[in-house]
Amino acid sequence: MAGGSASSVCWRSDMQYQVPLNVTLMVPLGKAFELVFVSLRFCSAPPASVALLKSQDHGRNWAPLGFFSSHCVLDYGRPPAPSDGPAGPGPEALCFPAPQAQPDGGGLMAFSVQDGSPPGLDLDSSPVLQDWVTATDIRILLTRPAMRGDTRDSDAIVPYSYSATELQVGGRCKCNGHASRCLLDAQGHLICDCRHGTEGPDCGRCKPFYCDRPWQRATAREAHACLACSCNGHARRCRFNMELYRLSGRRSGGVCLNCRHNTAGRHCHYCREGFYRDPGRALSDRRACRACDCHPVGAAGKTCNQTTGQCPCKDGVTGLTCNRCAPGFQQSRSPVAPCVKTPIPGPTEESSPVEPQDCESHCRPAHGSYRISLKKFCRKDYDEYSRCKRNWNGVFTYQNPPKLTL
Repeated sequence: MAGGSASSVCWRSDMQYQVPLNVTLMVPLGKAFELVFVSLRFCSAPPASVALLKSQDHGRNWAPLGFFSSHCVLDYGRPPAPSDGPAGPGPEALCFPAPQAQPDGGGLMAFSVQDGSPPGLDLDSSPVLQDWVTATDIRILLTRPAMRGDTRDSDAIVPYSYSATELQVGGRCKCNGHASRCLLDAQGHLICDCRHGTEGPDCGRCKPFYCDRPWQRATAREAHACLACSCNGHARRCRFNMELYRLSGRRSGGVCLNCRHNTAGRHCHYCREGFYRDPGRALSDRRACRACDCHPVGAAGKTCNQTTGQCPCKDGVTGLTCNRCAPGFQQSRSPVAPCVKTPIPGPTEESSPVEPQDCESHCRPAHGSYRISLKKFCRKDYDEYSRCKRNWNGVFTYQNPPKLTL
């Protein structure tokens, strides 16, 4: 079809001699648009019946936007449109009076999406209205020319044709408020220049990793940007969990996937089993988690405290990694009990306890070397009082215990 003003080149259909009287004009938009108006200016007398259709799936399915007829009931089975808009709660295809001929012999068919919408509907907050104005293709069906008499049931009619000079479709790229312009991609298709962490031909979904909250259409008051998941730099993928989003007061629903650098948790915010947090590094550091390194013999397990790094030690074992005996213990050869209490010298079961004051009365200075038994240790004059008392009261301990070597 040639464009231009009414005085410029006009398009004219082939001459028609019989019914049906249909002539179809197609307008592929290339991508989804949000319509505002459709207008068609005729060079000759406008038709007496026009159907305006739209497709939202590039021509696979069609739905009516509106009708124009001098006989709405006969042509489309619909009453004429009421002056105050649709009677129902949502938009609907109404039948309007047929375009009237103008003094220059032509005419104008003009349709606004508001004509089929109830007053007061807000596009930003009404999914029904958003669906109503969305179209990928427009079809204008000219079904009956302006002639004298009724030609609906006539087999022989006066030859006729349609002639038009200007077809306009007003609207904007459907980008759901997340783009201010459309661009051509490598294949020559129109796509939205998406912002706010969105993607897709219509910015109709969140980009990968930007799913900390669900996608929403932007409005004049709120951008509703898609937010990146909080993974502290330890994950490249995440998913959205609606239950967590609700429990958080609708603030965060992202769950990090495949946490790296020995981290774990919904936000990769703590260390996995067998590692603990290095207090000297930031949580986002690749080396924020250090291996527990628990001693294979001295530790009761391989998992340490995630805050302090302290390993669970066996009885008598101490140290951050359980690698040495505690004071009062000495190393044994048993992997089950690697540290045992240090034996304390003292009287045997056969001897009766000896009070310290008895030592003073029985121990006398002695000279030379003597062989004594434990039973008679504090009953004979074989050693000094000081040595006797030291053996009675002393306890042998390690001041600096050696590390376990089992």
